[in-house]
Amino acid sequence: MNKKEQYTGCTISSNQTSCFENLTDEEKNLLEKNSVRVNYKKGETICKQGSFSTHIMFIEKGLVKVYLEEKTNTLVLKIVPSCNLLGLTSINEDFITYQYSALAYFETEIIQIDIHFFRKLLIGNAVFAREVINILNRNSVQVNGRFFCFTHKQSYGRMADIIICLSDRVFKNTEFELLLNRNEIAELSGMSTETVVRLLRKFKDDGLIETGNKYLKILDYDRLKIISEHG
Repeated sequence: MNKKEQYTGCTISSNQTSCFENLTDEEKNLLEKNSVRVNYKKGETICKQGSFSTHIMFIEKGLVKVYLEEKTNTLVLKIVPSCNLLGLTSINEDFITYQYSALAYFETEIIQIDIHFFRKLLIGNAVFAREVINILNRNSVQVNGRFFCFTHKQSYGRMADIIICLSDRVFKNTEFELLLNRNEIAELSGMSTETVVRLLRKFKDDGLIETGNKYLKILDYDRLKIISEHG
């Protein structure tokens, strides 16, 4: 991984796990028997920091905020789209509680996998275990890069990061419905809501984006990418 990739400021996970493809047919059948499907509405808590970790969670569809809580303060670590896993820190039996909270940004479908069964899969299938380790490593690199950029990028670059990440990693399109409000974008980018509003207006005036009622369209992706990379 080169330096540019390592120090991306993107808040949104780029992982799309394929680890389950390495299971045998028998393991897949057992996985289904040890899993349940749960639907969450916008704003519902998926897991709570400090609660007992009983499941590993696979995001079938939706978008999830992962964050730390300390009294009245919160710190967003990342946002996670579909085809990703949550709660992997709990595969270490030293961590019997969830190390972070997770919340559904909008309607989200989660497959909950019994954590004891998940640990058995890790012990019994080396290729599966290797893929899970790779996911943990990529998660660490992403979070490290995010906070490195928080200390080195100006607000202009951080806003470009968020827009490009939403385009590339969530909606897969340069025009999309903007499901996050200004407060939520501010929370992700580590800026005030007022700064977010001002920057979106400036990006629009500069011909970088077009915005309307709950939608955003990127007009000049290349310029936006340059701003993102150079901060």
